[in-house]
Amino acid sequence: MPPNIDDMVSGVSTLPRKEFGCVGATAFGDFLRFYRLRASLTQEELAERTGVSVRAISDMERGRARGPQRRTVELLAGGLTLTDDEAVEFAGLAQAGRRSAPPDDKPEPPETPLAGTACALPPVLTELTGRQQEQRTLDGFALEAESSARSRTTVIHGPPGAGKTALAVDAGHRLAGRFAGGCLFVDLHGMDDEPMSPHCAMQRLVRGLGVDERKIPADPDDRLALYRSLLQHRSVLLVLDNAANEAQVRPLLATGPGSMVVVTSRNTLVGLDARHRVTLELLDVDGAVELLGVIVGVRRVEAEPQAARRVAASCGGVPLALLIAGNRLASRTQWTIAHLAGQLADERRRLSVLTAGDLQVRAAFEISYHQLHPAAAGMFRRLALVPGDDTSVELAAVVSGLPVDQAELALEELADASLVGLGDTPDRYTRHDLLRVFARERLELDESAEDVRAASARMRDWLLSVATKAALCFDHDRLEATTAVDGPDPVYDRDSANRWLSRELSSWHGALRAAAECGEHRKVLELAQALHWYSDLRGTGSLWREVFTAGAAAARELGDVRAEAEQLNYVCWALYSLCGKPREALAAHHLAVAAATQVGDPLLEAWALYYRSAIERRLTSPQEGVQVARRSVELFERAGYSIGHYLALSLLGSILHSAGEFDEAVAVHRRSVAHYRATAAAPGNDELLSMVLTRLAESLTACGDVAAALDLLDEAEGLFGKHGVSAGVARVRHLRGCALIKAGRLTEARDHLLAALRDARFSETRVDTMVLLAELSDECGETAQAREHRVRALAECGRYDTPAIRRTAGRLAGELGLVVPESA
Repeated sequence: MPPNIDDMVSGVSTLPRKEFGCVGATAFGDFLRFYRLRASLTQEELAERTGVSVRAISDMERGRARGPQRRTVELLAGGLTLTDDEAVEFAGLAQAGRRSAPPDDKPEPPETPLAGTACALPPVLTELTGRQQEQRTLDGFALEAESSARSRTTVIHGPPGAGKTALAVDAGHRLAGRFAGGCLFVDLHGMDDEPMSPHCAMQRLVRGLGVDERKIPADPDDRLALYRSLLQHRSVLLVLDNAANEAQVRPLLATGPGSMVVVTSRNTLVGLDARHRVTLELLDVDGAVELLGVIVGVRRVEAEPQAARRVAASCGGVPLALLIAGNRLASRTQWTIAHLAGQLADERRRLSVLTAGDLQVRAAFEISYHQLHPAAAGMFRRLALVPGDDTSVELAAVVSGLPVDQAELALEELADASLVGLGDTPDRYTRHDLLRVFARERLELDESAEDVRAASARMRDWLLSVATKAALCFDHDRLEATTAVDGPDPVYDRDSANRWLSRELSSWHGALRAAAECGEHRKVLELAQALHWYSDLRGTGSLWREVFTAGAAAARELGDVRAEAEQLNYVCWALYSLCGKPREALAAHHLAVAAATQVGDPLLEAWALYYRSAIERRLTSPQEGVQVARRSVELFERAGYSIGHYLALSLLGSILHSAGEFDEAVAVHRRSVAHYRATAAAPGNDELLSMVLTRLAESLTACGDVAAALDLLDEAEGLFGKHGVSAGVARVRHLRGCALIKAGRLTEARDHLLAALRDARFSETRVDTMVLLAELSDECGETAQAREHRVRALAECGRYDTPAIRRTAGRLAGELGLVVPESA
């Protein structure tokens, strides 16, 4: 049987979002699904035709495998009976999804024999993978060094296991031919209990330069003089691997003009006078899978692409971990990659699994850990308690129990040792997964359970109190936030509150979850209540659904029926407005009404009707929504609550617009705008003004007054931008695009619609934007782009279950040539 529109719409709900400028940027999975549905094939039937597994087809369509290998694409193209042009485009989409590195057109430099064997480069045992950018960077540094009047020093630093030595050895083999004196390599054993002394390293280098052991001076000063004289007029590439500190390296930098020194170290060596620095980041998932394929064989990886990605993710992009994982698979041919992925899924076993002979990820981490000062080691352990991948100095101070200035010093020591990374602002530090797993191990080994519980509770209480204070800065019903914070207080005004809530989202969200699990119902409810107004213009549907559901559950446990009704109203809003679940929203609405009735509070009833009107617009008709909205306006006015009254008026105007009553919609919107202009000085009211301005502009556009609409949108965008509300800016750009279409300015309209897609918050808006872009592309004769936008719009329709969206999905499917049942 051909797939029906229900299957087609629901199945695309998990497709990834991308930029929408050209066909090459479109997800491969969108077009795979499109071609399969066009051919009236189920995934099972396509798998039977092609020999590609159902699981693999499913993963590709859902965007989990964006760049399948060439043979897989050829099998799919044949099974889908694509035309030649379609097959070429299909292969191009797959290729765009794969991580590709431009070929190096420069020929390999010829091998240059070393003057001796004491400092010969180690062999390259595994092909360097995923480091093309770093290779090009070092090539540029070498070119600069060749023409320089003095030696150039480059420091390569990064976390344990990142592949610093591999990159330096690769550079030595590739670049040695550019230096007349060849390449000298010394392992300085910087992580050993007793690193190599500079004088011992110098003796080895002098031997490498061809001096007989018996002629090397015993006196350190004489040896240094000889070393300097030997290098004074030589052009060499000197690789100093695994340096402990600056003092170990400095005496060895006595190279001459046209020379290059490459130093690798886990430490950043900030005290070293280095011309260039290369921070070796961890591999992304695609690069990690590529390295895994080099070790175990590409065919084996291609046979289990999703399992390979799980292994790569568990290894955290650490090349050492991937090398160990690959070696384990290569030595156990009877294992599937999925078997190893299952072993690595358990964090408590992960570091033990990542062991192969004398290669151990844990051992590599332990070397750096044991070299830390006690305060930094304690900070490293305690960071395992912090939710998310990064931390602020204040949060680190709270969880470690250190004063802020000492916490920052400890973090800097960890950064210098490459055990934490530097964030996007000076006061933030990042961690990668495997180091977090190791830190948790050390926490359990080195600290008592009681101390760990106390640190967790202290961190949780601080996060919840700061989040509550920050959220209350957006509360229109309070003049100021009075929540006390025990510890460093990073919130001092509305802007700082906005920054903190955004940057610490994963942390305060994690603290809320933990508090709910611990039964701290009062703290959960207080934060959920505080976040109500903040959530209006920021955050995602899944976040607010969880937050307000937790708030409702906490209120229920506390026996606070009024608070439960409030929280259920907010759950209702998150479900219909952001999550695309109006039917679930209606169920939450009924629970909210029941609780409001029990309390007998007219304000709760007014809010319930406010949310109900928006649901009716989506599920029944705009006309029904208008009737409910009018009742909401009346109840707010009767209760004397002006904020609710004018918000309800604005929503009434929006629903009147949906019903085609544009003149009345404009009149209603003007009343709301006038109110918020008059009260714009009140805290946060300019944000509400920006929202009602967009609604008035939309209705003015429908009435043909495009010039006035554009002026209002400019004003709204300025207000949204002032408060960093990216979703509001996206809404403005969408509406400006609509107004410009009305004015016949199609090129400008397309630019604004494309920009709107990047931060569009509402699924309906995203669908409308892509449909408009498709129609604009049709106008310009760009059929390929028109089809692209329709495919993506159809995928987006799967996220929203309303009659209007389903009608749009049906129309899009028809325009794309898909078979649509009459009942759809």
